Amino acid sequence: MSSLLRPDEPICHVDSNARLVELLQPLAARDGFLPTAIDGLQIVSCRGNVARCPQIYEPSLMVIAQGSKTAYIGTRTLEYGAGHYLVQALSVPFEYETFASPELPMIGVSIRIDRLMLGELVVAMGPGEHVAQTPASMASAALDDDMRCAVERLLECLHDEQARRVLGKARQREVLFAALRGPQGNALRALVEQQGQFARIAGALDWLHSHYAEPLQVDALARLANMSASTFHEHFKRTTLASPIQYLKQLRLIKARALLIAEPLNVSQVAHRVGYQSSSQFSREYKRYFARSPVEERLLPAT
Repeated sequence: MSSLLRPDEPICHVDSNARLVELLQPLAARDGFLPTAIDGLQIVSCRGNVARCPQIYEPSLMVIAQGSKTAYIGTRTLEYGAGHYLVQALSVPFEYETFASPELPMIGVSIRIDRLMLGELVVAMGPGEHVAQTPASMASAALDDDMRCAVERLLECLHDEQARRVLGKARQREVLFAALRGPQGNALRALVEQQGQFARIAGALDWLHSHYAEPLQVDALARLANMSASTFHEHFKRTTLASPIQYLKQLRLIKARALLIAEPLNVSQVAHRVGYQSSSQFSREYKRYFARSPVEERLLPAT
């Protein structure tokens, strides 16, 4: 067992980020989203400020142990620093900033929302409080005692191979359970209520993320969501703050940015990979969205 896990310590450290930082620091080997031995669990690290930049994350819980981030979605500003977590219920476009330094890096963990696991938990928990309005697709919350302890126990599995094999899934369920009982639980519940509009839009977003390089047929996407075209368009825009066409364009450009940073492809190859027929149109739209050209993107340090 790792020296990080001392048997004389309490199960968790209430109202303190010290244990979270202790568990995360050895795993934050470099900046970025770093995979771990637990599927769906990524360490997030950054050793410098990152200027405001567009992004789309998969549905996840982002827990910050040190440093801070700010998200901008529509007219809303969400701050989630040390001791807070971001609930990303739907993959919606937003912009973010990171505040960190080499002396005080931003360290956190991203926990993918497993919808099957979430559905099992919701069934086991029974009916929740009825909420009339559409839930927020993204919101931040302070770590309460249950959530903090659940995240600590999950991270401890990364330092103990046997515990990871035996308890890893159970610890993930525990974190989701704590989130369901937290202030953003209604948004998570809405993801698995199959007759609800929120879950139907989530399904359409899943399809777009798997087929973003293909031509968009909005009517076909509406049928997939079991809605009329007009109802689908209304709920899609209310939920994501973008039309389906605008959403797809943003998704393609964000996917392109990841390719430009990580893959040895030229601009035309990247444009084609994400669904553009014209590399010149791709370059124009990329510069309009990111305020720099695809070529300039490659000259910047990865964030």
